[in-house]
Amino acid sequence: MHIRFTKMQGAGNDFVVLDETRGRLGLSTAQYRFLADRHFGVGADQILTVRPSPAAGLDFEYVIHNADGGEVEHCGNGARCFVRYVRDKGLTDKNTVRVKVQQGEIELSMNPDGRVTVNMGAPVFDWARVPFNPIGLISDQVNGWPVFDLSLGDLGIARVGVVSMGNPHAVQRVDDVAAFPVLAQGPLIENHTAFPKRVNAGFMQIVSRSQIKLRVFERGSGETLACGTGACAAVVAGIRQGWLDSRVDVQTHGGVLTIEWAGQADSPVMMTGPATPVFEGSIDVPDTL
Repeated sequence: MHIRFTKMQGAGNDFVVLDETRGRLGLSTAQYRFLADRHFGVGADQILTVRPSPAAGLDFEYVIHNADGGEVEHCGNGARCFVRYVRDKGLTDKNTVRVKVQQGEIELSMNPDGRVTVNMGAPVFDWARVPFNPIGLISDQVNGWPVFDLSLGDLGIARVGVVSMGNPHAVQRVDDVAAFPVLAQGPLIENHTAFPKRVNAGFMQIVSRSQIKLRVFERGSGETLACGTGACAAVVAGIRQGWLDSRVDVQTHGGVLTIEWAGQADSPVMMTGPATPVFEGSIDVPDTL
């Protein structure tokens, strides 16, 4: 199968973007994995697909596959690239679009400075919806918010706050994120039995009440240069524990994301950051892999 694609990145989180507005490509899990492969395919953290509106009041459907080929609920950095893509390709002339994701709808807006703001929706704290099973875990309260101790065997204990931003996140505070053993702890947290659908592991260093440094070990992709939903989850966790103000700059390896949250459970999280095309291309995808 010969397909065209656009390579994009948002704060270093990189994507292959596919246009299915005129028909489905029908790619398999193995074919998505091939596209994401940095040696044999194009190379990407995630594959983003643009599909036609599935219902009135929506402009498009936004579908995300991780580098392992599995479909996931949400990707914040990808959402910014999504709206830049549909604008650049002439699929819409709107500055603000509303799109369907796996577990709801989100609103994406192009700003005059070229950055993109995404209304990521309200954070989810209901354990069943995360999903998260805290039975048997030691827990505590920080500023009235529950945190949980995850046993990581020889690597000790990770104390995490748990939240979903359309996908599950476990966020812990660390003193020095650059020196922290993210690559060792990340897989253990990702696959901890308390998370039936696995989890994204966030490692947050607080610089001030308006600035943090963040690394995220993403479910199905490993550590990435940036994670939009991870930045949102970290800021929400920091606000809930009384450490952060309502507007925070999040420094990732790939750049800065600005996250805003008013602190009420039903308040949406707003994320602003870059979305940049890298190159266009085409590739032959094997029918069987």
